[in-house]
Amino acid sequence: MSMAVVGLVAGMALGFAGYFGGFGAFVVVAVLGAIGFVAGKFLDGDLEPGDFFHSRTGDRDDRRR
Repeated sequence: MSMAVVGLVAGMALGFAGYFGGFGAFVVVAVLGAIGFVAGKFLDGDLEPGDFFHSRTGDRDDRRR
């Protein structure tokens, strides 16, 4: 499925949630959609946990100088 179709479906889902459920439902659908997107990227192998959690060794030493 192309990214344009995925964007269309996501936009329609957010629109329905906003229309029928109000702003709170809109936010819930948007947050859950973002979580699903990231989970899908992990499952596809496009992201790894190390992309979010990596050490910054040496950064503190540079700021002190």
